[in-house]
Amino acid sequence: MARRLSVSRRAYRAKSAFRIARGAKTHAEQLIVTIEEDGARGRGACVPYARYGESLDSAEETIRSLKTDLEAGLDRAGLAKALAAGAARNALDCALWDLEAKQSGEPVWRLADLPEPAPVPTCFTLSVDTPENVASASLAANAALLKMKLAGDGLDAERIAAASDAAPAAQFVLDANEGLDALGFETLLKTLDPARVRMIEQPLPANADTALAGVVSPIPVCADESFHYAADVARLADRYQAINIKLDKTGGLTDAIAAARAAEEAGLQIMIGCMLGSSLAMAPAALLAPLADVVDLDGPLLLAEDDDDPIPYAGAVMGAPPRALWG
Repeated sequence: MARRLSVSRRAYRAKSAFRIARGAKTHAEQLIVTIEEDGARGRGACVPYARYGESLDSAEETIRSLKTDLEAGLDRAGLAKALAAGAARNALDCALWDLEAKQSGEPVWRLADLPEPAPVPTCFTLSVDTPENVASASLAANAALLKMKLAGDGLDAERIAAASDAAPAAQFVLDANEGLDALGFETLLKTLDPARVRMIEQPLPANADTALAGVVSPIPVCADESFHYAADVARLADRYQAINIKLDKTGGLTDAIAAARAAEEAGLQIMIGCMLGSSLAMAPAALLAPLADVVDLDGPLLLAEDDDDPIPYAGAVMGAPPRALWG
């Protein structure tokens, strides 16, 4: 049977509004790509992100523009040449990996020469809220590593203190989502305990992060919005001590693996991150968890609904993705 490509949409309800410095979301809206061939089915999901000029419509249009080539046998190498990195390429790249796994009978981790996935602790994300609500959420999460969204609105220090008091055994990742300026970042650093804060994500806007060159921070600073794919590593190594690899930025698992290898060679720490998404969106990224210093794949924990055959979570410990789901 010849290959057949199909694209669908699904909106997954969030348990509560998910707020960051740029706004709030009540649903995780995903595109799901399915590629069928000779009775085997491969799937991939993506979460187009407006910050990068993407939408569900634009990503779906991009995917459908390659329908003829994909159904004629376009492979992952050809896909990387045909499309720029981003959400559309991610869904297609992951669907092709899944298809190969289903056809060969070998799991993707083995095909990609990655370690076998095993249970791993993930961050649990606290969205922007009042200090009192952040404290309550920190206590309820019962997680060893809490990721706190900052807002740059003058209340961040209170939020951090409230969460720290509520969860005295936890460590933190602080994510500003480009919400600070250089002075605000310098002020924030003076208030933090390096023993409690593992990492600070993207404090400055991506177009202003040259100001980080030469900054001595006792806490690793991680590039998120500034980092997209493997080729960015060399450019960012003088500004950051870590990169956040998200498959919707790298354009799929293929370049995400290359980005992780480049980061290792450059001596940078690795965070494996995600957009707000379901288990199908998390599964390919989960294969990179053994290479990461910090895993932030808690998307399904923030949703009120998920895919069939979801990734198992025991609190904030993520299990291996079932092969019936992906890979």
